[in-house]
Amino acid sequence: MLQAEQILFEDNHLIIINKKSGQIVQGDKTGDTPLSELLKQYLKEKYKKPGNVFVGVAHRLDRPVSGAMIFAKTSKALSRINEMLRDHSIHKTYWAICINPPNETKGKLVHYLKKNEANNKSFAQDEEKEGYLKAVLNYTHLASSDKYHLLEVNLETGRHHQIRVQLAKVGCTIKGDLKYGAPRSNPDASISLHARKISFIHPVSKEKITVTAPVPNDNLWNVFKQMKS
Repeated sequence: MLQAEQILFEDNHLIIINKKSGQIVQGDKTGDTPLSELLKQYLKEKYKKPGNVFVGVAHRLDRPVSGAMIFAKTSKALSRINEMLRDHSIHKTYWAICINPPNETKGKLVHYLKKNEANNKSFAQDEEKEGYLKAVLNYTHLASSDKYHLLEVNLETGRHHQIRVQLAKVGCTIKGDLKYGAPRSNPDASISLHARKISFIHPVSKEKITVTAPVPNDNLWNVFKQMKS
């Protein structure tokens, strides 16, 4: 079920949702109801629409990841948002809780990634290699607790599992991310990666839109939220 507090922004063209970890964006082999369908149901009930409701999926977050996601309410908005994503004119900022701190307080990571379809996992190389795609991100070490470390990440490219595999490659595996080397899972099967902020020029109104997604309500996220507030 989609909860009203998950809606971070809405107008006639777009709706931005704070996705919960565990929610899927589009249908998959699990048969679980995807967020796109929950959103259609929500809009149908809210506006008492008798017919079908249009919801366009512009981008995705992995199932165990939480945070801000843009959906389009019109086909015109969807095509424009897709173009903006291709042009990298939508700026997304992520927060990641990592098991180990990075060597430097700030840095840029450049790797070459290849996705293995069979196990839905990406592999990172330091050097350019045929069949591998260049992946670039920038990070800042924001805070540390007694055991964990909060990084802010900004992507320059958008590759499969990019933040997860690049951070793991430099020894900063995300808490709970068994697939990329975490020693144990989080109790709710999430990984501690959150799409914290989205900023862009609205494709129709041309206004600057900046939306910040509240972090998940658990003890560790709350500790870091208090450190940064």
